[in-house]
Amino acid sequence: MHHPTLCALAVGILSALPGAQAGLYTKKSPVLQVDGKDYDRLIAKSNQTTIIEFYAPWCGHCQNLKPAYEKAAKNLEGLAKVAAVNCDDDANKPFCGSMGVQGFPTLKIVRPGKKAGSKPVVDDYQGQRTASAIVDAVVSRINNHVVKVEDKNLDKFLSDKNETAKALLFTDKGTTSALLKSVAIDFLDVITVGQVRNTQSTAVSTFGVDKFPTLILLPGGDAPGIVYDGEIKKAAMVKFLSQAGQPNPDPAPVKAKNGKKDSKKDSGKKAASSSSSSSSAKSKSKSTAASSETPTSSSSETPAPTQEAPVIIDTALPIPTLNTPEKLTKECLTSKSNTCVLALVSSPNGNEKAQNALDTLSQLAFKHAHSHRKLFPFYEVPLASNPGGSILLKSLDLSPPEEESGIEIIAINARRGWWRHYDSVSVSDDFSGHDKLEAWIDAIRMGEGAKKKVPEGVVVDVTEVKKKETDEESSKAEKAQPEEAVLEEETTPEATKAVTSDEKEAPVTPEASETTAVTAGEGEEESTAPVDPTPERETAAAHDEL
Repeated sequence: MHHPTLCALAVGILSALPGAQAGLYTKKSPVLQVDGKDYDRLIAKSNQTTIIEFYAPWCGHCQNLKPAYEKAAKNLEGLAKVAAVNCDDDANKPFCGSMGVQGFPTLKIVRPGKKAGSKPVVDDYQGQRTASAIVDAVVSRINNHVVKVEDKNLDKFLSDKNETAKALLFTDKGTTSALLKSVAIDFLDVITVGQVRNTQSTAVSTFGVDKFPTLILLPGGDAPGIVYDGEIKKAAMVKFLSQAGQPNPDPAPVKAKNGKKDSKKDSGKKAASSSSSSSSAKSKSKSTAASSETPTSSSSETPAPTQEAPVIIDTALPIPTLNTPEKLTKECLTSKSNTCVLALVSSPNGNEKAQNALDTLSQLAFKHAHSHRKLFPFYEVPLASNPGGSILLKSLDLSPPEEESGIEIIAINARRGWWRHYDSVSVSDDFSGHDKLEAWIDAIRMGEGAKKKVPEGVVVDVTEVKKKETDEESSKAEKAQPEEAVLEEETTPEATKAVTSDEKEAPVTPEASETTAVTAGEGEEESTAPVDPTPERETAAAHDEL
């Protein structure tokens, strides 16, 4: 039986200790620390899903949860927010009460409403207090704005809002990953993100996709798609898509200056942290917690919230490279190819003029993209690795780039059968300014200036390109069949027996037991027992997969 006087004395002693006046999470923690004033701006109005912990620094169960909670924050970085509120701070107590907090720690998952401007949906987290269980629960509640694109609705997807940018991920998986969901959230109402399964043969052949996953950006209008060839990481993908539009900035916490509060609503300044209150032994403590929870107590300072803002690209990206004859033909030289600007470079490394020209094209593409003006794509064609570029120059009766310039620039529209040469490439033009090249591109965009007819044999029928790709795939499949047959023949009864034996003797891992426990305990009351330091499976890599 607990004596109320002794409990009050213990709380008073704890609050008098130096550690009791500090928040549980430091400024360097991956956990976002918020208060009652920040909640509406950072959590309720955010497009991202958030799990938020209501805690008290002196709470033993909260201290036990801290390592797993910080690990979950690291694994969910870029996918969702992991936040915490110090309910021991007097300034936060009314807010914690309004959220229905009766004991510590209390975990709630907050996700945006289905309609823009609607109230967020708040769910109690009742799962296990392990990093993997928390990550899985949050990931399952990330809103899905990714459009499922199939052969039957491909034309509709492409024609709807034709002038706006779209992105298509071709994948061999039937579910939508948390990574792609988070990318779609970052570009909500800016770029429409769709997902195509590899079983949709018409869509796959239309875009010539031969490996999975493949991400293609459609800038809008008649501009051809741009294939992403970077690594499957959130920051790199956002940077790639940013050339077609800025991602939505999610509000990040801002520290107040000189400890003063900003009187204007939503001014972006954080209210100053409240000062430490006197020992809670002097005040009466009312316990409203269940017997398994820890009651609330005295106040403490809330460290300033820390969270990085999303990646926003404000510099021009290099123009895409066509480094093989096949890519050059597919993008710009088929009977259905639209206008392309090609920078045929002998060797940009060490050639200042060639590099200046590529930088100028990059800046012009960036300028038009952020002004939401439709523009044809620019490509770099390295002649050293792409013999198709040299053949094209010869077909157009153009000489290879001079050593001093190192570059030739042409515009070609294979579908309409015309091409133009940028004649200002000379020793006197070092591309230090954008004026001449920009005027030449503007003339093409406006349909002005003389055009030359593309010679016979340069443009390839699109059906021939598709037939060649089909033949190559069939050839690869035929070569693979004998290898599979050999593997089947070499599988002996002894090998089969060994495999079966290994499967029977496989030990039950902590991860397997943990997964079963999460499923079984989804609807049960959350436990307040200390976290068992059991090894957990890594979850970040799994959620990075497309």
